[in-house]
Amino acid sequence: MTQEFHKFYLKITAIVVGSFGPIFFLGTMLPTSDPARWSLDLLSLPLDGLQNYEAPTTRFLSALTGGFLFGWGVCIWFLQKWVYDKAPNEVRKAVLAGLLAWFFLDSAGSVASGNTSNAFINILVLLIAVGPLWKAAKG
Repeated sequence: MTQEFHKFYLKITAIVVGSFGPIFFLGTMLPTSDPARWSLDLLSLPLDGLQNYEAPTTRFLSALTGGFLFGWGVCIWFLQKWVYDKAPNEVRKAVLAGLLAWFFLDSAGSVASGNTSNAFINILVLLIAVGPLWKAAKG
């Protein structure tokens, strides 16, 4: 892998992470909550329609989650744009550390909350988000 490809792939990682932000932001308002509700239903298989956004606390948590994920995606995007050329391996390792931290805490919480299926879905998201970033690029 080349550094140029890693830099490109960091954009994919940013989009993968950040794309969840607007979905969960939509969950903050009942008329637009279906994409967030459906996403939670998918992440907590089986698809049974039991997830809902009726509780104000759920909508508030969706606002926080959406904000964090969108902000993290924007951060990754600008790390590749403004920092990567100065410190490519450090940016790569920082993004990997963030992805692994998310993966382990989110997966552990999913299992603890009875949503083990999400831990398996997290494996797929992790593999897509990390892609070739597992390995240092050649100059």
